[in-house]
Amino acid sequence: MTKYAFIFAFVVAAMLACNSVSATNEMPAVGAAAPTFTLVNQEGKQVTLDDYKGKWVVLYFYPKDFTSGCTLEAHNFQRDLAKYDAANAVILGVSVDTAESHKDFCAKEGLNFKLLSDPNGKVSEQYGSTMEYNGAKYSARNTFIIDPNGKIAKVFGGVKPAGHSEEVLAALATLQKG
Repeated sequence: MTKYAFIFAFVVAAMLACNSVSATNEMPAVGAAAPTFTLVNQEGKQVTLDDYKGKWVVLYFYPKDFTSGCTLEAHNFQRDLAKYDAANAVILGVSVDTAESHKDFCAKEGLNFKLLSDPNGKVSEQYGSTMEYNGAKYSARNTFIIDPNGKIAKVFGGVKPAGHSEEVLAALATLQKG
């Protein structure tokens, strides 16, 4: 392998490890109705956005279970889960991984919030949160705060895993004041 091929492979591996991802389509705007969806969670049960009317929803997209950046981000949301509960907010993670992969990821990492399987990437596309690599589609790392009426209240694009949960909690507190 040449030096440049190695560097390219390293950069691609870093992207897939959830460290640097960019969306390939347009994200819904603040104030717009959040695109509705029905996806299967890690327990094999259908979950819809409408299930959470009256609550704040933190809908976060991430590329791949069991990768370093995605695991860090999930651990931070898990660590702060009581703060989200106190703010009348739920965490919903979405990736193109299978429900079975999500189940294994939750069990291994001690995650107690819902991870939703978007195997064809349709919901990720609706939220402008897709990327492709070698013809495979992945969810790009973006987060949306959806208000209790189902409107997009805040958009975080190109999220960095470290410190993101704190950033979301701060935005949520500001949104709930105003």
